[in-house]
Amino acid sequence: MAKRDYYEVLGVPKGAPEEEIKKAYRKLAMKFHPDRNQGEAAKAAEEKFKEVKEAYEMLSDAQKRAAYDQYGHAGVDPNRGAGGAEGYGGFAEAFGDIFGDMFGQQRGGARGGRQVYRGSDLSYAMEITLEEAARGKDAQIRIPSWDGCEPCKGTGAKPGTQIKTCGTCNGSGSVQMRQGFFSVQQTCPTCRGNGKVIPEPCTSCQGQGKIKRQKTLEVKIPAGIDGGMRIRSAGNGEPGTNGGPPGDLYIEIRLKKHDILERDGDDLHCSVPISFVTAALGGEIDVPTLAGKAAIDIPEGTQTGKQFRLRGKGIKGVRSSYPGDLYCHILVETPVKLTEHQRKLLKDLDDSFKKGGSKHSPSGDTWTDRLKNFFS
Repeated sequence: MAKRDYYEVLGVPKGAPEEEIKKAYRKLAMKFHPDRNQGEAAKAAEEKFKEVKEAYEMLSDAQKRAAYDQYGHAGVDPNRGAGGAEGYGGFAEAFGDIFGDMFGQQRGGARGGRQVYRGSDLSYAMEITLEEAARGKDAQIRIPSWDGCEPCKGTGAKPGTQIKTCGTCNGSGSVQMRQGFFSVQQTCPTCRGNGKVIPEPCTSCQGQGKIKRQKTLEVKIPAGIDGGMRIRSAGNGEPGTNGGPPGDLYIEIRLKKHDILERDGDDLHCSVPISFVTAALGGEIDVPTLAGKAAIDIPEGTQTGKQFRLRGKGIKGVRSSYPGDLYCHILVETPVKLTEHQRKLLKDLDDSFKKGGSKHSPSGDTWTDRLKNFFS
């Protein structure tokens, strides 16, 4: 059967740019991929896939395309890419291009050498008080660390023995696996991407070339930090593999519950209990702040829920130019465990309130009216 025109196979005009050819090929390769076509359609899809692949191989190569444009099929090798396992090898390469474009990778970037990996990041939870968060602090923490193994000098091999080149991948760190229509490159299972094997591992480090220890790290906690924030310590994570860079250490800040104050961003809140007498007659009370005591004036007739705001008595956050405020929420305490004499005094006081009418109860009339409307 005569071969179809390569441009017709890909569905592009003869003068199509390289990017248009590549785009058309990707679309058709996905459509006719054998795994996406089962049953009776599989055989036809297989032939279409081979035809599309051959067309792309010719038109994506500048020299082959020029020869084809001038001489047609006679100008190129008619057997290239037809049949055999090699004919499907281009599928993996083609989709390597697709995935490479998606994830910002370059083709062949993992070939021809050992696999290099960045070390994993570590996380450390640090609990600090509200006062420490407001002022900041210098702290010391102990984290895992890795030192070179002294007996093997970091090689991982038993002293007196040698490291050998991996016979499975010949030192490349990766192997080419072919299965059916696929040709996939993956990390060598024997050396795990190192390209080398250790016949006799060092007994001190079990062939790792490093020994896990603990090290003390100085950490500066900035003033104004809040719970949930993280501090990044670059390069203090786990070491990389095959010379890869180390990971980072992330210190997660957690705030201890304060006995009196509660933080909300840069503001602070506290509940301030006052006596029945102070609420009725007024007076001056002391409230706690992070800088010490502060006095507030309680006006006569203060009710539960009244809020007082002390400007600048909150916390200056790490990204703030000025501190927040302290909000004091008044809680009027009801007397308990009264004596008989105290009970009599309160009853006499209540009788005097009733004789005075609603002027002693700012919400009394409003509440009574709402009850009447409700029951009517």
